[in-house]
This record gives sequence, C-alpha cells and structure tokens, in this order.
Amino acid sequence: MPRPRPAYPPPALRPLRADLAGQALVAELQRRGGTVVSRWLEGEPPRFASWPAGLDERLVAALAEVGISRPYTHQAEAIAAALARKNVVVVTPTASGKTLCYNVPVLHTILRDPSARALYLFPTKALAQDQLDELLGLVGRLGADIGVHTYDGDTSAEARRVVRSAAHIVLTNPDMLHSGILPHHTRWTRLFEGLEYVVIDELHQYRGVFGAHVANVIRRLRRICQFYGSDPAFILCSATIGNPAELARAVIGEDVVVVDRSGAPSSDRFVVLYNPPVVNPQLGIRQSSLLAGRDVAARLLLSGLQTIVFTGSRLRVEVLLTYLREALRERPGASERVAGYRGGYLPNERRRIEAGLRDGSIRGVVATNALELGIDIGSLAASVVVGYPGSIASLWQQFGRAGRRDEPALCVLVASSNPLDQYLAAHPEFIFETPVEQGLIDPDNLYVLGSHLKCAAFELPFEEGESFGPHTEEMLNLLVEDGVLQRAKGRYYWMSDAFPAENVSLRTASTDNFVIIEEGPTPRVIGECDRPSAPLLIHEDAIYIHGGQQYQVERLDWDDKKAYVRPVAVDYYTDAELAVDLKVLDVAASVPGAALTTEHGEVALTFLATIFKKVKLRTHENVGWGRIALPEESMHTMAAWFAFGPEAAGGLGRRELAAGLEGVAHLARGLAPAFCLCDPRDVGVDVQVRSPHTGLPTVFLYDLVPGGVGLAPRIFELRRELLRACLDTLRACDCPWGCPSCVGAQAEPRSPAKAAAAALLEAAIEHG
Repeated sequence: MPRPRPAYPPPALRPLRADLAGQALVAELQRRGGTVVSRWLEGEPPRFASWPAGLDERLVAALAEVGISRPYTHQAEAIAAALARKNVVVVTPTASGKTLCYNVPVLHTILRDPSARALYLFPTKALAQDQLDELLGLVGRLGADIGVHTYDGDTSAEARRVVRSAAHIVLTNPDMLHSGILPHHTRWTRLFEGLEYVVIDELHQYRGVFGAHVANVIRRLRRICQFYGSDPAFILCSATIGNPAELARAVIGEDVVVVDRSGAPSSDRFVVLYNPPVVNPQLGIRQSSLLAGRDVAARLLLSGLQTIVFTGSRLRVEVLLTYLREALRERPGASERVAGYRGGYLPNERRRIEAGLRDGSIRGVVATNALELGIDIGSLAASVVVGYPGSIASLWQQFGRAGRRDEPALCVLVASSNPLDQYLAAHPEFIFETPVEQGLIDPDNLYVLGSHLKCAAFELPFEEGESFGPHTEEMLNLLVEDGVLQRAKGRYYWMSDAFPAENVSLRTASTDNFVIIEEGPTPRVIGECDRPSAPLLIHEDAIYIHGGQQYQVERLDWDDKKAYVRPVAVDYYTDAELAVDLKVLDVAASVPGAALTTEHGEVALTFLATIFKKVKLRTHENVGWGRIALPEESMHTMAAWFAFGPEAAGGLGRRELAAGLEGVAHLARGLAPAFCLCDPRDVGVDVQVRSPHTGLPTVFLYDLVPGGVGLAPRIFELRRELLRACLDTLRACDCPWGCPSCVGAQAEPRSPAKAAAAALLEAAIEHG
C-alpha cells in the first residue's frame, strides 16, 4: 500500500493533468457539500539491477527490443532465485512487471533445453488469454521454436492434441488442471517428464475453500511429477496479500523465497474520499452514490482523463453506464467512447473493450471487479470506486488500475449510504493505515483432502506408507472398506467406475449459464448469466441492461437455460428481491446450557426470488412492482449455531436483543475464518430472533458450499475460543455504540448493539 502524506497540493513543479483535475475536483465537491478528504501519496523512483549472469543473450536482446534493457531489482532477484531452482513468491504492486519474473527464467530454460516444459496457472480464462498475447509477442521476437498454448474449456479437440504434443508452455486454470489434465496424465507424458516450472499467478485469489482445493490439486500435480521423474520449481505472484509466505507455503507445500521489495517506479497518487451530501435532512437521505459517481466520472472524462469506474454489481454497472453516457452527450462522440465491462459479456466483446482501453479509443469503462485482476488495459489516469468494495485489498487493487506507468494517478472513493461506507467516511485513517487482509486456507481440511485423495488414487495407485496429508492411511483404508479402492501387494488401486474429479468442484459457484438471446428476424446471443443470478436479473418482465441498451425479458426457459429478450426504451430498471430461509434438518452434536446451547448439523437453505420493483432512472423512486414465478433454489449444507437461553437473553428487550444478535453474528462471521483457516466468503450467517428449531434467539454460521466442507464442525469444536475472541474484539474497540470494526454496520444512531452483544457474550462464556 502507498505511504500516505497529508500535504497537498503537490509541489508546484508537477503541473500534470491528473493533479490539476484532482485539485479542480476537490474544489467542486466542496462547493456541492458533503465531506471531502484528500491525501497525496508520494511515488517511488525506479531501482534497476543487472540481468543474472549467464542469461541467454537471445532473450536479453529480445527484451531490449521492447525497451527493457535492465530489470528492476525485484525482477533480477526473482529471476536469479528461479534459475537457482528455488520456489519464489513475488509480492509487488500492480503493474510492477511481475510477468517478467516468470517469463524470463522459463524462456531461458527452454532456449537451453528444448525438452523443458512449463505450466502457467491463472484464476480466470480471460487472464490466461491476456498473458498469452504478451508471451507470444516475446517468443516471436526470439525467433525460436517455442510452442505456447492455452488449454481450457474453449480449446477444441483438435487443438488439444496439438497442445499435448507440441506445447512448451501450457497456460490453463486450476479447474482444468484438476479435471482435464491430471486425470489424463498419460496423454501428457512430455509435459510431466520435462516440467521445470509451475507458475501460479494472482496468488491472493487462492484463499478459503477454493485455496484449499487448489493446494490439494498441487499435491496431486507434484505426485504425478514425481512419478515421471520431474521436480518443478514454483513461481507465485501477487499484488495484494498480507501473508504471502504463509499462503504460498500452504498452496505448494514447500518453503519459498519471498521477493517483496519492488524496484519498479510507482506513480504519485492523489486519493480523494468523497461522502455525498445529505439531500433530505428530515430523513437523513444522502445523494445517491451512483449519481455522485456519475458526476465525478463525467467531470474527469470531460477533462480528458482516461477513467475506470468500479461498482459492486452487474446491475449497477449498467445503470451507471446509462447515466454516464447521458451526462457526456454534450460533447459529440464522447458517450460512444464509454463502455461497460462485467460478467455476462461475451468473450469477444470483452477482448474488444480491453483492446480499446489499451489503444485509447475507449476513454472510460464502468466495471465490476472483473477488471480488478491484472488484465492489461493500458495506462489509465483515474480510478473512481463507487461504494467501498468490501476489503482494503480490493480497494487498493482497484485504485491500482490507474497510474500504471510513470504518470500520477487520481483515485476517488465515492461513499454510498451503506453504514460501512459511512464509517469509513468518518474514519478515513482506516483506509490509509489498515494493512491488507491475510489469505487463509486449510489444505488439510478432511472433507477437501478426502475428495482429492480419491482423485489422486484414480490417477496413480498409492503405496503403503505414502503420505498425502494427515491421516492418509486411515482414509485409504476407509475407501477400501467402501469398495472404492482395493489393497493388494502393498498398494491401493482404484476400483470404482466413477470418475472422481467430475464430482469435485474447486469453486462454490455454479457452472450452469443461461444464454440471453435477442429475438428478431435473425436471433443473436448477446450475453450470458450464471444460474444464481438468473432469478434476479433475467426473470420474465425484467429490464435487462447490456452495454447501456435496455432489453425486456419476454420469456425465460428455465429448463433449457435460455432467456429471450427484445430491445426497449423505458425510463426505469428492475430490481428483484431474494428471500432466504434456513431450516435445521439434523443435529450431529449438541452442548446444552442455561445461557448458551451450541449445536451443529445439517441445514437446508432455500432461496426464492419473490418480487421485482420498477425503479425510475435518475430519481430512483419506485414506480411499480411485479411477482416472480420461478422455482425456489435449495442447498443442503452444514451449520453451527449458538442459541442464547434466558440466562443470557432474559434481560434484553426485543429491540436490544435483535441488535445484539446481529452484532454477535457480525463478530462471529468475521473471526470464524481465522479459526477455520478459510475465507470470509466461505461462511454464511443467519440470525433468528426466535428460531423454530431452538425456540430461542439463535445465530447460525453455515458453510457456503453444498454439502459443507467441515467449517461448521470446526466452529462447534472451537466454540468457546471463538466466543472469547468475539468478546475480546468487542471490548478492545473504542467506539461507544458499535461500529463496523466490532458489531457491524448498525443503521440507527446510539445503537444498543454493542452493549447487547457484550451482555450475550459475557453470559454465554460465564454460564454457558
């Protein structure tokens, strides 16, 4: 994170456009009202080093052709460690040249030994495609016969044969490695026999349950490499993570060399935090963050600054894009040079937008966090974040998309009316002084480990005494008892007809997509939508916005996963509501008490889209509503729950009790990942003031993974430690009534949440 310096304006010898635009913007926002906080963050000059001794001269010459005559110090350090066959994790800011840290040692090794191979892992197909273009350009300048190919779900059958036989460098994602490469390793003999390097980019993405799955995929990869006689070195990269060494070791299972002192230049950065003014003092209503964000972005674009605008959802992207294009119509051609970018756009459309940002033909883009990763979109002058994205790491990652070369950058956070945003607006030091979050994973989680143990046994027989994490032998013998494995002559052989990798999803998100088809004389596919979002975005009569164009959903074919739409021009958009219900199905264990009863077991979650509202553009007033007639979605998972008895809750009124339960839920959900070694996104929470199951005020914490992955039993096991940590965190917070750092975003002033949560926790710990 950049070093904050409060002095502003910057020195007079910096009359750059982003600086002037920042000064003018602050003055304009101050005139409009609200609160404005600004910080000037000093950049750093570049620090260079020499190429490691013995680096192939052809590679040095090819890099010089593109203006890289010397590496930055962190690049030289990482390249030297990788060439020495050490595992390396590179943690430097966005746009600091981390790609060179792995491309140089990989290409050098292949130039010296054409039988050498490398495997690149990226969290998304889009990022792999982006890196492919850069790598092909460098290989082309080398003039060497080096095969570079992507291998993912879009790769044709004919191309897959070429990749398996001729690729020196294979770019893929963990999901494809898990289900498409490792189970078929006999077709990849050349890759595994010659594998010298494995690159894992965007390390911070591999957190929680997803990270635990990926760590076990790497265990399987290393096991297959050992079978083929190779021992690859790992090169990992990340821009925003608080514990890179710990996370890297957990993912690859070996020690790493940490390279975290960047030699790349960092641009000066002018950061503005803007809290829009209250427009209705009687009701305490602030100006919409979307409208305020529109005004900020329009001003910057009209000033000539290429700008990226981040907002939190697909719907908000399209609404803000509509507003922004309207605001730019006064300048001919300006509105057409602003685009949207989000999940649901087709791949070719995304590539066109990325190319337009790089060549400058697109001057502004409104995006979700889909552009938060390191996809090359060129050098932008300004980044506007509408609504706090939920973590310090994400905020600085989004700010980092501007000023990606040697020019100053303007970064603006527009606070929403969300209480968390309001807390940050009142405490800006939280943004500038809080370290980025840590990434936590538990690769030895028995649920995850057991799934990959079966996958590993399918790939290669296990030897007696071979280790694949803790309790390997016990789990292998259980699989023998279940008839999945057979034990013979000191080995465990796969016996089932099932293909285990097909039944193990690395990610919790559904892979089912709905196709969105524009009806007409020649129907055409305009986009796609994932299954969880479909009931909210493409139900019948929904206004679906794509690229700023409004479409009305005429028909949703749920079974065939197709939505049929037609273009319309209306002055409203639709916003659907989702009802969530939790029911206990089975109790696995229970510890009763007068103040607290703690249980864990199986629960059923149902999600039902109920109604949609018609929201008028610009004024955001409701102008109608309708019912949604779609089947409910359900998920069975595991949960742990805390039921507070009369000893704890008896002295609290209903208002205090409800606020206190919300506070306990916020604390428990925030701290549970540290005990479960997971990511906050893996844990869901539900509060029931009077639970149908317990008959008591109850807080539920559940696995956000179908079937559960062992988080709930772990919470149950460590219940006292977790509740004690919640109380300690509450007591350590200096706020009088409660804040997002302790009991969460409480909507009312002088909330009883902190006192009530403390009363519940104290009684539960003392008498539970």
